[in-house]
Amino acid sequence: MKVVVIAKTLITSISILALFTPRQANAQLVPQPWVSVGGKNGDVTYAIGARALGLGVELGVGSGGATGVDVLKFFSLPVVSPYVGLGLYSEDKGVAVSGGVQVGVTKNTFFGLGYNSVRGFNGQLGVKF
Repeated sequence: MKVVVIAKTLITSISILALFTPRQANAQLVPQPWVSVGGKNGDVTYAIGARALGLGVELGVGSGGATGVDVLKFFSLPVVSPYVGLGLYSEDKGVAVSGGVQVGVTKNTFFGLGYNSVRGFNGQLGVKF
């Protein structure tokens, strides 16, 4: 019961922060691409993605050769950008859920950590233009 209350409080807090965080209009129009490498069940998984206007798309290859696409929603906070998403994968993997966080390392690069139910845990490295 306590876990449910904590999870709901955390989701509500992040949503409220995302609504009231000022955004830079020019930075949102330029896509921010990334590459991702991870693993699940001993298989190496790969993905490429891009984000703009608070939304992202990631094309990935999961365990067993499953390929798919994820649609992501980013919550832009001052330093970190948590995200959640849903995807559709082949090879009878079906619907995938994903979530993670991207952190700006320098002015032009960012690093991310995420989890996808088909592709497992992954690390991301991206570029800001």
